[in-house]
Amino acid sequence: MQPDGQRGKYDFKNKRIDVMNRMMPVLLFLCASISILTTIGIVITLITETYQFFQKIPFLDFIFGTKWSPLITPKSFGVLPLLNGTLMITLIACLVAIPLGLASAIYLSEYAPKRVRSAIKPTLEVLAGVPTIVYGYFALSFITPIIRDIFPGAGVYNALSAGIVVGIMIIPMVCSLSEDAMSSVPRSLRDGAYALGATRLEVALKIVVPAAFSGIVASAVLAFSRAIGETMIVTVAAGATPTLTANPLDSIQTMTAYIVQVSLGDTPHGTVEYGTIFAVGMTLFVITFLLNILAQYVARKFREEY
Repeated sequence: MQPDGQRGKYDFKNKRIDVMNRMMPVLLFLCASISILTTIGIVITLITETYQFFQKIPFLDFIFGTKWSPLITPKSFGVLPLLNGTLMITLIACLVAIPLGLASAIYLSEYAPKRVRSAIKPTLEVLAGVPTIVYGYFALSFITPIIRDIFPGAGVYNALSAGIVVGIMIIPMVCSLSEDAMSSVPRSLRDGAYALGATRLEVALKIVVPAAFSGIVASAVLAFSRAIGETMIVTVAAGATPTLTANPLDSIQTMTAYIVQVSLGDTPHGTVEYGTIFAVGMTLFVITFLLNILAQYVARKFREEY
């Protein structure tokens, strides 16, 4: 039998463990609830303010209007120029990021020795930690002069410069997620292909990439969503001219850049101009939300299980 003092010590320890076991689920639930409630609060705020905006401005005029000048008389509230600028920046960024990111992922997964991979991958991911305002000034002071040397008609602020740098910024996302998907492909598939006489490039492109296709597509869609929501790079480098144009050398304005412009404090609270922040924000939220749903659908549909 244990002495009374030692038995009391064990009883106290067991009670403390029981209290912790009861408290931890409650604490973790509260932490999860905070994030959920925050999301609900954001959505409710967006819906409420956007509804008040559309009480004053017709919804169809906002969606299909081709001129955006809510701060200048005569006022127009057509969001298509902002949507055009946002999609132009995003498409240019994806044309830069997806090929480079996928090529980097293939190299890291299939070609790089372990020592090289352990050095290159963290270095690539450092790009994700660079403040976006630094990327913006990099675009304005380095990329834009190069573009203007090649295309003399390009403006100081243009969509091409901003799109290229946004693409550079999201390369780590594409590379990291794609490389993780490729690394999860079983080694037996590679060994089987090598046994049949396939080269390393054939194994990478015809075995590994198709097997990891769901993860690669999901990384591309998530990078697309990240590019759509980028703010500071496009604010600094793309300009503030909401024009409906297909020329990437022109100055444009994105939805996020407009929100920054109006949020500087010069617009009175409760006015129609102030309400445009939430209408544009809701449009951006819906696009991003649909893209995330698409990414999850693609990941489930093309997922390979081994």
